[in-house]
Amino acid sequence: MAAKTKLLLVDDHEIVRAGLRMLFLAEPDMEIVGEASSGAEALRAVEELSPDVVIMDVSMPGMTGIEATRRIKAAYPEVAVLALTMYEDEQYFFQMLEAGASGYVPKRAAADDLVSAIRVVRQGNVFLYPSMAKLLVSDFLQREEGPEAADKTPLTPREREVLTYIAEGYTNREIAEALVISVKTVDRHRENIMNKLDLHNRVALVKYAIEKGLITVEAH
Repeated sequence: MAAKTKLLLVDDHEIVRAGLRMLFLAEPDMEIVGEASSGAEALRAVEELSPDVVIMDVSMPGMTGIEATRRIKAAYPEVAVLALTMYEDEQYFFQMLEAGASGYVPKRAAADDLVSAIRVVRQGNVFLYPSMAKLLVSDFLQREEGPEAADKTPLTPREREVLTYIAEGYTNREIAEALVISVKTVDRHRENIMNKLDLHNRVALVKYAIEKGLITVEAH
C-alpha cells in the first residue's frame, strides 16, 4: 500500500482549518501531520514534520503566505506548496507560483477540486483551478494554432471540448456533469491538456507571467 500524502494546514482562521480537517479525514490516501496559523509557524512546522504538501493561505498577519512559500521552497525544495485563498487574482496567483507554489485554489472551490489539486502537486505538477486556467488558456491555444503547432501533440476533440469548459471557468465536477463522464475522467483529460500545452510546468508559467509583466523576478 502506498504511503499516505502528509499534509500541513496553514491558515490563520481555526474554522477554515477545522473544515479542512474534516475533508481530509475522509481521504484514505492523505493524513494531516500538523497545522499552523502563521507563516512563521509554518516554517517551523515544515522543519519538524516534513510534510509532502503544505496547504498555504496567502493572506495572513505578519509573514504572508507568499513569503512563507518562498522560504519553505528555498530550504525544502521537495515540499509542494498549494495556495488556498479567497483571492482569485492573477497577480497573487503568479506571485505564489514565482515563490514556488505548485497550485492555487480559491476557498470557494469544491472539495473534489482541492483533493484533486493535492494529488496533482504531490506528483510534481502544477494544478490550475478553472478560473486561473481561464486567464491563460486563450494565449496557449493561439500558440497551439500558430506556426509552432507542428511541434506539438494536437489535442483530441474531447480534450478541446474539456478545454473550452476550462476556458469558461467550469469546475471539474461541472465539466463531468456537462459531458456525462466521471470527475476522474475529467482529471485525466485536464492532465493530458496541461502536458500538451505545457501548462503543467511552473517554470514555464512564471516565464509567461514575467513576459506579460504580471510579476517581476524581484517580486516579494
